[in-house]
Amino acid sequence: MGPINWLAVVLAAALAVALGIVWNGPIFRTGRDLLPGHSQRTGKFWVVGVIMLLASAMLGHNFARIGAATLDAKPWLYFMQTGGIAIAFVIPAIWLTHMRVGSEPYRRIVDCGFWLIAYLGMGLVFWVLG
Repeated sequence: MGPINWLAVVLAAALAVALGIVWNGPIFRTGRDLLPGHSQRTGKFWVVGVIMLLASAMLGHNFARIGAATLDAKPWLYFMQTGGIAIAFVIPAIWLTHMRVGSEPYRRIVDCGFWLIAYLGMGLVFWVLG
């Protein structure tokens, strides 16, 4: 196992949060701002950062386990790993949660799309800084 790239971990989490701000703001106007002060529904912005940091740290550990030599030879693994985790674990959990509370399909698709884009964005950061 190689060392974890902690710079990539922090920057990947920051990119995921930034993507969330843009995704839920200018792109889809979901009305669910991520930044505190924009609405009364927020105020726990730090939770979003912690969640993304935890996910990014786990991805960093995953890439350290795969090893730099393998990732250099097969750079598509950054996107296969991050996208695969999003598609196989995160998106089904989000989708099922939305179904349980009765959210409309559009909201399900928008939220699931965000998580896929966020995870692929984190993979991009690890690839660039790998």
